[in-house]
Amino acid sequence: MGETDVSRPGRGRPLAGAGSSPTSLLDLLSVAAVVLDTNGRVVFWSPQAEELFGYTADEALGRFAARLLVHEEHWDEVITLFAEVMESGTDWAGAFPIRHKDGSTRLVEFRNMRLLDDLGDTYALGLAVDQATVARVERGVALSARLVTQSPIGLAILDTDLRYLTVNPALERMHGLSAAEQVGRRVRDVLTFLDAEAVENCLRHVLQTGEPVTDQHVIGRPDADPHREHAWSASYHRLEDASGRVLGVVTSVIDITERHEATLAANRARNRLTLIANASASIGTTLDVEQTAHELARVVVPDLADMVFVHVLDSVLRGRAPSVTGPARFRAVATAGVHACEAVHTAEPPGKVAAYDSDRLLTRCVRTRRPVRVAECTRQDLRRIAHTSEAASLLETTGVHSYLAVPLLARGEVLGALSLARVGTPAPFDEDDTLLACELAGRAATCIDNARWYQSARDTALTLQRRLLPQLPSRLPGLTIASRYLPAGAVSEIGGDWFDAMHLRGDRTALVVGDVMGSGINAAASMGQLRSATRAFAGLDLDPAEVLRQLDRLTEDVEHTIATCAYCRYDPGQGQCRISLAGHLPPALVRAGRPARLLELPSGVPLGVGGTAFETTAFDFRPGDQLALYTDGLVETRCDPIDTRLGTLLEALTATAGQDLEQTCDSVLERLRPPGGDDDVALLVARAEG
Repeated sequence: MGETDVSRPGRGRPLAGAGSSPTSLLDLLSVAAVVLDTNGRVVFWSPQAEELFGYTADEALGRFAARLLVHEEHWDEVITLFAEVMESGTDWAGAFPIRHKDGSTRLVEFRNMRLLDDLGDTYALGLAVDQATVARVERGVALSARLVTQSPIGLAILDTDLRYLTVNPALERMHGLSAAEQVGRRVRDVLTFLDAEAVENCLRHVLQTGEPVTDQHVIGRPDADPHREHAWSASYHRLEDASGRVLGVVTSVIDITERHEATLAANRARNRLTLIANASASIGTTLDVEQTAHELARVVVPDLADMVFVHVLDSVLRGRAPSVTGPARFRAVATAGVHACEAVHTAEPPGKVAAYDSDRLLTRCVRTRRPVRVAECTRQDLRRIAHTSEAASLLETTGVHSYLAVPLLARGEVLGALSLARVGTPAPFDEDDTLLACELAGRAATCIDNARWYQSARDTALTLQRRLLPQLPSRLPGLTIASRYLPAGAVSEIGGDWFDAMHLRGDRTALVVGDVMGSGINAAASMGQLRSATRAFAGLDLDPAEVLRQLDRLTEDVEHTIATCAYCRYDPGQGQCRISLAGHLPPALVRAGRPARLLELPSGVPLGVGGTAFETTAFDFRPGDQLALYTDGLVETRCDPIDTRLGTLLEALTATAGQDLEQTCDSVLERLRPPGGDDDVALLVARAEG
């Protein structure tokens, strides 16, 4: 052994080619090295040998190894093995019991080999490790390998440059890439379906600080399954050796897609229940077809769709049976869209009637009475959705990618269809969306049908009422008159009020205002009978009280009919009015240059009660005087005292005294009648002329 012995490098000088820090695996195994000469004497003794065998270098060097370390009964076997290694140069490895300095016996793993130095001398090198330590390391390595390869958790080791070093099979499946396609590549090159920059920033933070990141949820659509949204729970830990040297980052990834989907499904279910509850509260607040359609559209956008059209068959709105062949004519009574879908109104303006050919999906929906769903729209699909090619181009430009149409069915009749489209929402319409849309459409269809029948009944009552009311001349002998009739806001309140002005003999005029108690078409019909009878009795030139008496007798014969009435007869020659009331509110008189006041008259009882006489009262009515006859719908409300309302009426009449009577009527109604009042209003204003 000379100075050229390579086993003794210069102290403090690194080995040639050493470019990285040593690993800690040898420290973990604590490998002992012992060198023997050809006679079996110890010539080298490492510190690990002292730790393993218990003898210091001073105690071991120069002694026969067999006598020092082996029990006497194993000497022959050890000497034979030593001779074979020295003669043949073949390595020997195995486990052998040795004697520790403390007298105990330990099983040690040996690897023996022959060495040759530059002088031609031979030696025997023995590398020894405690077998228990080796077994523990082997078990750990085997367990780690099994855990990595068989674990359902995706595991990877990345170096400090964030390149993949190791990828287990579970992560291969998650990424849709083999280990060979990932090892050596950066995170940004592998996780192209995620926000790779955010992932890398997080990994660098773990590398720099050593702070682990656990249970970070990541969502994306891997290239291997682009039509399904996947979710993962990722954790990142810095990897260090026993000396604290940073080796890289360990990532563990758990596929939580099913849990993510279950959570989304639960959230969707809650949202759908909330949407249905909101629809129940907000759809059908009025008996108006267009308002109900707008309420449906507002509920649907944006929770279910980005664009919505509420199409009602034009034939339904006209009270006719829909056609079963040829184009279907729809009226888009309501449209709505999120901010990015301003073109929704351009595609089909509200209120416009559009014809959809028989091959259009909307036509198919109403004629089959079944939903039509297009999960992913092509250009050809958009042509079958829109009623014109221009509208189809507009939908394509807007970015419509999924479409759903469900019929509006109520009481076995199809009223139209609810059309839904998605633009910004990436997910296509699915079966759950179809069921929800059908539920909302069914609720809205019932409300639309109620509104349609209500509108029809209201139109019938209004038509009957207006046909029964007279077309009064603006001038009669010595009088200028103006009148107004306003129906109630609800169909159930229409029909009972009327007014009339009749030219009598001797240039006299009869002025009448009445109110049949009750409402609807029956009240309108009763009103027509009373108006006709009043005209007949007025033609007999009877006193006002006698006219009311005759009307009372007539009304007693009409079942369940009670009415109030004010009958006034004006004689311009005498400058006098004679008036009688049947349970009616007193007229208002405006003298020229004086404030308006209510006439103090016997009120009488309503017609149809019977058993009570009516009284006639006379009062002067000179040129410039005004008389206002009205029904209770003008002054009675649910919250204001009647005296307050009558005072407001008198103020309005005083303020308009001397003005055109048409303006007077408008001013009075503007102050006293709110839009959509609960009762009919009849107003008749007369002014005596010189």
